Amino acid sequence: MNLLSIFLMTGQGDPKGGSSMTLIMMGGMILVFWLFMIRPQAKKAKQQKQFIANLQKGDKIVTIAGIHGTVNKVNDDGTLNLETSPGSYMKIERSSISMEWTANINKPVTEAK
Repeated sequence: MNLLSIFLMTGQGDPKGGSSMTLIMMGGMILVFWLFMIRPQAKKAKQQKQFIANLQKGDKIVTIAGIHGTVNKVNDDGTLNLETSPGSYMKIERSSISMEWTANINKPVTEAK
């Protein structure tokens, strides 16, 4: 008997055979769920946290509300001053900065051929 046929057997004479297969399938589903859902979200949250921690004066950013500006001052209370236009400042939370949109406006422009 090969390994696959052993796992596919329902244990006709043994009532615990079916329950062990169910436990193996549940464990497999939990593993797949963790690999494709939980792990990528945790990785993205870690990158977002590091991105926010590395902000400094002069960085061009975009908030989750779509407001574009330049960091004027990083405050110790979890906020920063954002210069939206020359002489116009806003105080915003660090958590309101979009990492994806900020990376999109800061990437180098490629020339079309």
